[in-house]
Amino acid sequence: MNIIHNPEKSTWSDLLKRPRFNHQTLEDQVQKIISDVATNGDAAVKKYTKEFDQYDLDSLELTREEIDAAKGEVSPSLRKAIEEAHWNIQTFHKKQIHQSETIVTTAGVRCWQKPVPISSVGLYIPGGSAPLLSTALMLGIPAKIAGCREVILCTPPDSQGKVSPSILYIAGLLGIHRVFRVGGVQAIAAMAHGTESIPAVNKIFGPGNQYVTMAKQIVSRDTVAIDMPAGPSELAVVADSTAKPAFIASDLLSQAEHGPDSQVLLLTDSADMIDQVKTELQRQLEDLPRKGIASKALDNSKMILLNNQDEIMDMVNAYAPEHLIIVTRNYADLAEQVINAGSVFLGDYTPESAGDYASGTNHTLPTNGWAHSYSGINMDSFCKKITFQEISRYGLVNIGDAIMTMAQAEQLQAHSNAVSIRLRSTKND
Repeated sequence: MNIIHNPEKSTWSDLLKRPRFNHQTLEDQVQKIISDVATNGDAAVKKYTKEFDQYDLDSLELTREEIDAAKGEVSPSLRKAIEEAHWNIQTFHKKQIHQSETIVTTAGVRCWQKPVPISSVGLYIPGGSAPLLSTALMLGIPAKIAGCREVILCTPPDSQGKVSPSILYIAGLLGIHRVFRVGGVQAIAAMAHGTESIPAVNKIFGPGNQYVTMAKQIVSRDTVAIDMPAGPSELAVVADSTAKPAFIASDLLSQAEHGPDSQVLLLTDSADMIDQVKTELQRQLEDLPRKGIASKALDNSKMILLNNQDEIMDMVNAYAPEHLIIVTRNYADLAEQVINAGSVFLGDYTPESAGDYASGTNHTLPTNGWAHSYSGINMDSFCKKITFQEISRYGLVNIGDAIMTMAQAEQLQAHSNAVSIRLRSTKND
């Protein structure tokens, strides 16, 4: 990891840049695939699956029998872990549902809001070198709680055409009956435009690499809604001299092993902590099966020494990390200063991986600085909120003058007339 001491604030913007491809080249490549899938449907999806996943697909959709059979391929210990995580995630998300309330804004004027589930949603579950079975829980549980009428799931096959049994087990557990062995840009394009086999959906959810993220952004311009821009994983750790270096190193590596384009930061006011974490990183890295991937991610990553905690928190909010761990003596106080982050983990015994799997919070979070303006996945992500209003004659008399005066100020006479005609009718009745 790169080590930087007390950088000038004027340099922070460049210092905190994420690793990225040439966006124009990336967009051109992704747009070509999307256009091909939109025009040629299943044939294009199969072509790109053969090219990128080295498998010649016969059928895109898995059968109900294949989904049901996956349970037998998942070990009892993993099934138990999945069920425990399922309970906690479901518990946390159910508590986010609030009953709508009727508000009387003025006598005779009643307004309320009704949450309505999005009719059809598509869940993208990354595969590749590490099938993210936990993402199936994080997206499938709130989709089913919300009551989305149609929930489909796309996930890439391996070179033998198999889909992770654990992902299929979770799909069966949650009652997601339509699963497609399709990944990458072609999966996003298929869910956006529809093919002979894969239905078009109203909203696409799920994280992915920069290609998947770019595909989601492209289709969101004119075709379908998306949850958020969610690309390569990232983590910032805020630590003081009381933190445990071994814990910090393990957290940094837990995100670095996601992919070579991941990024992790350590922000501290302790020079000794940087030295100790550096030593721990070298020691723990040697034992990782994904050492090569994590090492490349660390090349994109930094340990930054700052003068004090105020500077540290300013840098945190400027960076807007997907994940933020705070391990300081006064972590509760610093937590109150967080305004830009996807999900925050407090204290020595709250590793980021708890949120990835089983604490109950959602791990699908905004990356690449989008935490400045986006939230992570929650129950609102799967609903539309429709407002209603009911106005009595008396209520319209109460607010009529305000409506007509404002309409006339905007030179929209018909708007004013829609009120005045009713008020004249009221006088005559």
